[in-house]
Amino acid sequence: MNVRVKFRKYGNLKYIGHLDVMRYFQKAMRRAEIPVCYSEGFSPHMIMSFASPLGVGLTSNGEYMDVRVEESPSSAEAVSRLNAVMVEGIEVLSWRALPDKAGNAMASVAAADYDVRFREGYAPEDGWQERFRIFMGRPSVTVIKEGKKGSRELDIRPLIYDWNICGDVIFLQVSAGSASNLKPELLMKAFSESEGMELSPFSLMIHRRELYADQGTEEKRRLIPLEMLGEEIGRA
Repeated sequence: MNVRVKFRKYGNLKYIGHLDVMRYFQKAMRRAEIPVCYSEGFSPHMIMSFASPLGVGLTSNGEYMDVRVEESPSSAEAVSRLNAVMVEGIEVLSWRALPDKAGNAMASVAAADYDVRFREGYAPEDGWQERFRIFMGRPSVTVIKEGKKGSRELDIRPLIYDWNICGDVIFLQVSAGSASNLKPELLMKAFSESEGMELSPFSLMIHRRELYADQGTEEKRRLIPLEMLGEEIGRA
């Protein structure tokens, strides 16, 4: 059975990188006595994969991992057993069985929600919120994006699906996944440059709310949280 696990990452564990999170979950599965399947060969490993890795320093309420198990306890029991062996900073939120034809979490990601704030002392001058609204009203936002094949100009405006600003918090819903991926830092860098500022690596506090799959068409998106592609497992 393939299972999708949703978890949140917060506190000091935001400084733990993706590979360490993966190793942590491998140990947690053993401590919680979850019968995870292993690959074959000379170096067997747990069959698990993660959705879009979270950057170091970011927090999230919407992280996902797929794992293949020999058999599964109920969703409630699995969540309880895993959280009983977790340290502060990671909390499992749901455990859902995936249908046989479901794609893995990484391949399914199409969009993400973020909350973005400037750290104290790093925000532009007073009134930046209104200037951000004007900036987001542009028909195009061209940036220089670095990639494996060098740098290129990219209009990121079509990759921003939704946004709003409330007080000092910017909400962004952006394209994510392997086909096209917009990190909030790139958008905020473009805004800061429009303000005549250089964006410091420590200027932003970014929180990922959710990751989505797209079950719509080319003409119209229909975004649903990744956990909704699976079903709760009841007691036997």
